[in-house]
Amino acid sequence: MQNRHRRFSVRRLLVILFVSSLIICLSFNYYHPSNALQPTASQISQITTAQPPDVRQLVQQGIERYRSGDVAGAIAFWETALNAYQSAENLENRAIVLEKLAIAYQQIGQFEQAINHWKEAIANSRQRGDFIKQGRLLTELAQTYGKLGLNREAIALLCGAIETDDDCLESEGSALEIARKFGDRPGEAAALGSLGEAYRIRGKYDQAIKILESSLKISLEINLPIYQFSALNSLGNVYFSKAQLNEQRANSARFRNAENKANEFIKEANFDYKKALESFQNSLELAQTQKHQSGQMRVLLNLIQLYSYPKDLNLPDSTKRAEQVWKDAFTLLETLPDSPNKVYAAIDLAEFEQPVFSNDSTFFPAQCSSIKSENSKAEELFKKAVYIAKTIQDNRSESFALGKLGHLYECRKDYDKALQLTQEARLTADQNLRAKDSLYLWEWQAGRILKAQGKELEAMAAYERAIAILEAEGGIRDNLLIAERDLQFNFQDSISPLYREFARLKLERAESLPLESKEYQKELDSALDTIDSLKLAELQNYFGNDCVFEVFDKERIDNLESEDTAVFSSIIFEDRTAIVASLPNFKREINPNINRLKTFRWIEVDSQTFRKQIENFRQALEAYFELSGNFLTLGEELYNDLIAPFVSELNSAQIKTLIFVQDGLLRSIPMAALYDGEQFLVEKYAIATTPGLRLTSPQPFNLGNLRTLALGLTEAAIVDGEKFAALENVAAELNQIIELFPGSKKLLNEEFTRESFKQELEQTVYPIIHIATHGQFGTIPEDTFLVTGNNDKITITDLESDIRLLSESLEPLELLALTACQTGVGDDRTTLGLAGITVQAGVRSALASLWYVDDISTQELVTQFYNNLRSPMSKAEALKEAQKMLIDRKIHPARWAPFILIGNWL
Repeated sequence: MQNRHRRFSVRRLLVILFVSSLIICLSFNYYHPSNALQPTASQISQITTAQPPDVRQLVQQGIERYRSGDVAGAIAFWETALNAYQSAENLENRAIVLEKLAIAYQQIGQFEQAINHWKEAIANSRQRGDFIKQGRLLTELAQTYGKLGLNREAIALLCGAIETDDDCLESEGSALEIARKFGDRPGEAAALGSLGEAYRIRGKYDQAIKILESSLKISLEINLPIYQFSALNSLGNVYFSKAQLNEQRANSARFRNAENKANEFIKEANFDYKKALESFQNSLELAQTQKHQSGQMRVLLNLIQLYSYPKDLNLPDSTKRAEQVWKDAFTLLETLPDSPNKVYAAIDLAEFEQPVFSNDSTFFPAQCSSIKSENSKAEELFKKAVYIAKTIQDNRSESFALGKLGHLYECRKDYDKALQLTQEARLTADQNLRAKDSLYLWEWQAGRILKAQGKELEAMAAYERAIAILEAEGGIRDNLLIAERDLQFNFQDSISPLYREFARLKLERAESLPLESKEYQKELDSALDTIDSLKLAELQNYFGNDCVFEVFDKERIDNLESEDTAVFSSIIFEDRTAIVASLPNFKREINPNINRLKTFRWIEVDSQTFRKQIENFRQALEAYFELSGNFLTLGEELYNDLIAPFVSELNSAQIKTLIFVQDGLLRSIPMAALYDGEQFLVEKYAIATTPGLRLTSPQPFNLGNLRTLALGLTEAAIVDGEKFAALENVAAELNQIIELFPGSKKLLNEEFTRESFKQELEQTVYPIIHIATHGQFGTIPEDTFLVTGNNDKITITDLESDIRLLSESLEPLELLALTACQTGVGDDRTTLGLAGITVQAGVRSALASLWYVDDISTQELVTQFYNNLRSPMSKAEALKEAQKMLIDRKIHPARWAPFILIGNWL
């Protein structure tokens, strides 16, 4: 069921990216207040009386071409007419054609052209004093921005609010302000409808619902049925998105054993699913009444997805309902006129018919249907889509149709035919740069096919092109990463496999080369670059906003000249795991200009087995009340996998510090507790971790003013219905820190609130912030928070924005310490928040605990750590010596191992 969940959620994720193409997404709403493609009576009068017959004929021919589905042909006629009006200085008729061209360019994916035409039409309306038209065109432009994922810009045009505002500002000159000022009710309904869509995609579901209900109310009052079913359809999508988010929050709550909270979220999710179904059904009824075929198709596709989504709904025979709706949509498809939307509808119907059931993590788009070809209409639908796209000469939709058909043959292992179709899709996508957003899919697909044919060098080249397209400046990866919040989990399905497959090819290529060769080092560097880019994307995807992490491009940390430091990077694949070690090139035998040499080993264990091994180790460590010592055996097994193969190199290089760049669930275990049979790893090496090779800039610790802001909670608390125990040793912990660093300040219990925290940061610069309270790091940012006084909390996004105030000052935040955290075992994402807060907020280093330890040993370890910092010694060495102090006293590793250093280790 989980893979089925992923299948439909992934499709919705890509819909956000291809919002101008894939018909299932309601960002393709019907709010076209300018009626640019269906001229009003006054416009027709202008066309027939205010222009020469030859120009009038050009406009009319364009309209006929557009209605027949020949968008490119319509554009050609309208561009000619536009030039004629330019010469005649006919602003009014020029405005009409500009609107037509903008929507036409938008439909074929030429968004830059569409935006330019909307802007010119807006300027034209302003110049003529037609403010109602200006407001309506602003809504059109906002819709175009929304389809590009630029919802901040869309919201600004619609109401002047920035994305973080709770309420629309209705700034002067915004679409909503103009519509209300001049009593333009249709314009107001359209602006509200588009604004609701923008808030939906930003994940502000409650605001979106409120705004869309206002749009629906106006459309009912002024009797605009097309706006009514559009608003209802959009409401269905919002409720569906909200339900998915609540399901994820329920899963996150279960990871932290908060069953009551999980049940609350499930109850909310079921309510939202039922509201989504009700909205879709009402929208469909209206569309049928209005005989709006395109609108019916959009709702039917949404209903297929709703009925097919795995959920605990009291909907009998959901599967049968999905099948019936699919048949209705299939029948309706035949009645639609040829158009790009019909192409995408055919593609969606083909994909909805092909369920994918597999445990393979490379889920989309590489996986194949479990339905046999003779029982499926998929091939027929894909071929129909190709035929229609070619007939109407629409490169964008043709590229998708060819590519999907190519994937069908890839699944059948007819690689020659698959590659031929994929290459056609690739060429069509690249033609006139009209479908660049699909090009990465076909490059990736070509890479998979070439690999299956044994053409590894050609495959690598295709993978490299796919990644380059994704990562081009202003490219499409960022749109995927900040897409709908309810779809964040599916990043690992939609993009991650591409990066991992390419990294694997590079590592396998390196295996065939001599260890001493420059080419070997180059291939390892390329693999690490690829995975490092993926790790950055994972962080952006987790936080779900368009934050910009500071990336240090000059040199990766594994290439920095450091004589006593080794960097270990892990890369987890489905069937095995690679461990890449970067060591000082102390002999300079291969290349005297290379600071570091890299080597790697495979752990020949499949990911599921390895995952269980990691989980068992973590659980054994946490069970400090058990005296079996099983953690030593499990720690030794992991040591033998991760460290032992490199021991001779570590000894030869006289390594003192190990830096780990971990992948997946390896982020959730402390490397310090690995055991070589005689010693824990931290007894031999100082240890730190970093989220990425370019996300840390190693700089010596400034021993000047170590003034500290110490915050904590000793009292029991209840937050969001969850109970948190009292932390008896926190007061002593904070008091000792205050004594160590003159000029420090303490905020304890009711004094510790978000408001007091912000106020202190605004008034005084603190190089160290120490927070001793329950920290809950969940699978999504909404459930990642610190407990404050008065039964309140600071979410991770609040913490990031508050700390950024300090990091933007002249003195950067050297260290953020969180000493009573809890990250869930068994989930790869829970530690992303812990790692991401350092780089997102601009913190140089973080000291944090992987699990909650309320014990006098925490107070002792923290005090010793800060004492060591004043020695001076590096942060990693300071933590090492503090942990060794407890080891020497035979303290169980559950009490010292969870404390990890993230980021700058110096």
